[in-house]
Amino acid sequence: MSHRSTVLFPCLACLAALSSLVAAEAPPWPLLKPAPATGPLPGSALLEEPGDLSRLLHEVNDRFLDREIERAAREREPYWKRDLSSPEAYANSVQPNRARLARMLGVDREERHAPDASTGDRLFPPMAGPKEYVPYGIRWRAFGQVDLDGLLLQPGEPEADIVFLSDPADTDFCPAAADALARSGCRVAVIRLVDRGLNEHQLSHREWIQRSAFLLGRTITGYEVLKIQSAIDRLLADQGETKRPLGIVGHGEGGRLALFTAALDERIDAALVSGSFGPREKLWKEPADHNVFGLLKEFGDAELAGLVAPRPLVIEYGVEPEYGYRAGADLEIDDANRGKIPGKPGRLPSPTGAEVVAECDRLKSLVPLAKVDLVKSGEAFSRDATSRFLAHFGLQAAPSTDAPDLELPENPGRADELILHNRLALIEAAGDRQRYFADLKTDSLENFGKTIEPYREKFRTEVIGDFELPLLAPNVRTRPYQVGDKTLSYEVLMDVMESGGEKVIAYGILTVPKDLDLFSGEKRPVVVCQHGLEGTPQDVTGEAHFDSYKAFATRLAERGFITFAPQNGYKYFDLFRMQQFKAQSIGKTLFSIIIPQHRQITDWLAAQPFVDPEKIAFYGLSYGGKSAMRIPPLVDRYCLSICSADFNEWVWKNAATDSESLRYSYANKGEYEIFEWNLGGTFNYAEMAALICPRPFMVERGHFDGVAPDEQVAFEFAKVKNLYEAELGLKDRCGIEWFVGPHTVNGVGTYDFLHRHLGWPER
Repeated sequence: MSHRSTVLFPCLACLAALSSLVAAEAPPWPLLKPAPATGPLPGSALLEEPGDLSRLLHEVNDRFLDREIERAAREREPYWKRDLSSPEAYANSVQPNRARLARMLGVDREERHAPDASTGDRLFPPMAGPKEYVPYGIRWRAFGQVDLDGLLLQPGEPEADIVFLSDPADTDFCPAAADALARSGCRVAVIRLVDRGLNEHQLSHREWIQRSAFLLGRTITGYEVLKIQSAIDRLLADQGETKRPLGIVGHGEGGRLALFTAALDERIDAALVSGSFGPREKLWKEPADHNVFGLLKEFGDAELAGLVAPRPLVIEYGVEPEYGYRAGADLEIDDANRGKIPGKPGRLPSPTGAEVVAECDRLKSLVPLAKVDLVKSGEAFSRDATSRFLAHFGLQAAPSTDAPDLELPENPGRADELILHNRLALIEAAGDRQRYFADLKTDSLENFGKTIEPYREKFRTEVIGDFELPLLAPNVRTRPYQVGDKTLSYEVLMDVMESGGEKVIAYGILTVPKDLDLFSGEKRPVVVCQHGLEGTPQDVTGEAHFDSYKAFATRLAERGFITFAPQNGYKYFDLFRMQQFKAQSIGKTLFSIIIPQHRQITDWLAAQPFVDPEKIAFYGLSYGGKSAMRIPPLVDRYCLSICSADFNEWVWKNAATDSESLRYSYANKGEYEIFEWNLGGTFNYAEMAALICPRPFMVERGHFDGVAPDEQVAFEFAKVKNLYEAELGLKDRCGIEWFVGPHTVNGVGTYDFLHRHLGWPER
């Protein structure tokens, strides 16, 4: 049995092994020189960094992502081809940006019902109201089976139409501002948004909807924009021959939605955004329902407001609502609430006045023809802001009075309908993926190789995300770590890539068999052994805890393989989970960092004279199994991949919200970082396995593993088996081992698979 040493001096067994290296005749390799027992691995510098290197890696990742968010904000201009020669030319020139924004929000995934074709339309009987207008309850079908509901304040002869959006926390659904707009001569459609209350899983209703929607290429932001656009459809259709201007106003969440909708929909003639404008680079600190994949690559609030130009925009600040979920002083590490409630920590932004002014100035510098009024206020929808907004329609603001107390029908925000819509989208996702892969050819291995490459590129750039940064010189540092009866281990640290002075590092443990003579010229295969959630390299090399790993990196080294156990970036609870949101805000993911780390690791391994560079395999358990589906497709040096205790119908596991599926689904669990943008329409696990093909691929599955039921695992794996054997005729390259056991490495069929495909005889 192997054991650990906490000092840098190896035991006598290690000294004996190193003595044999010194006695051997060294081949002509300048980096390999005999080292003292306390020294580094030959060919590397001594690793002297103190402390927890796993923690160091995560802290460096965090600072690196901060630099990349800053870089994204500086480098947005290539996405824009603004023609400022005229308002018409400008509007045409930014249409591609509008289209990309619609795609980011998922608005382009849905088709709104036409006003004259909607079902379930309701204009409820008029309520008691002031003499200037008549209030009605409204409800109609917006898209799919999702309804819009709210109030319609109908003056006798309206002179403008207004869509009005309160913040979900506003207690009065028909606030004084909507009442004042109606008394100023506007027909006002007050649209109800999904509230922020908690459901039975202790998730906000908004995050509960967002989780599944995000995985299916949609967002709750996009859903509510679609509702708003449906209201616009109806208001304009009802105008008939009497055309009048249309505006949108919103506060807090409503202001954010007003800005997005006005940016997308040119039918809006003017907008008032209250309490929701400023720098957006801290998007990752906002509530989970604000997450928009890749938004900050192309859009800050100034760019969104630029899409409103040259139409008038009134920005009111100093009235931002307060809301937080698990919002402690430090959103990155929320130890106080960990395990109590499962959602993402977040709070609404509260920019300073100077920050709002600076963002507005940036807007004017980007789009000189922008028509923007900036109003500092102490109350939402102040008379000053409202007057400036109405002036664009030639109207005067009526004096404020007490708004009537109006009751709305039940089912606020139609949250249950949005959950149902997500469930229907999940059913349709399999067909979406089939259409997405329509260009893949499987009639021959040659045609498969050619046609799978564009999908691998889409996976790299659109799903995982690539920082497109060069790898640094590795600057490898090592030190002795562990001595076993048959093995020697070294801690290894190397540089990977850099942004703004912050260097990403790779860290892991290299284990070599004692019977390997580094100077003999023998080259052996390597198995990269990947830990799971909250794991470390030490967990897969030792047996102190986490028995699920069964020290498989050490066990494989005892069989004669070289092994390497890397630290991957999914440890330290909220720290790494918030890093996922940092990365997603600029169109990247945690694996955008992890994959370059593995490229650097495998390049270094391949350069070692005792490694067969053509035989470097990947084997990961749990979150390491999740890694086995995402890393090998994009790291060419991996010659095979083994997914242990993770493989399943991944889209279902993330997006399913029915009561039966929630036993397995992540939809109501604490892994709030797990949701990846639009996997439902692109890559489930069968499609990811296709990116590994024709390299060997294996699944290790315990019958009692709670990650998924057997039937879901078998359902998804059958598609992989069909591709390898039925369509491409690749016999003996794809397999699954079922065993009676839990969430663990079994180490029987997988070890045989490694010996067979790496050409190393069993001992």
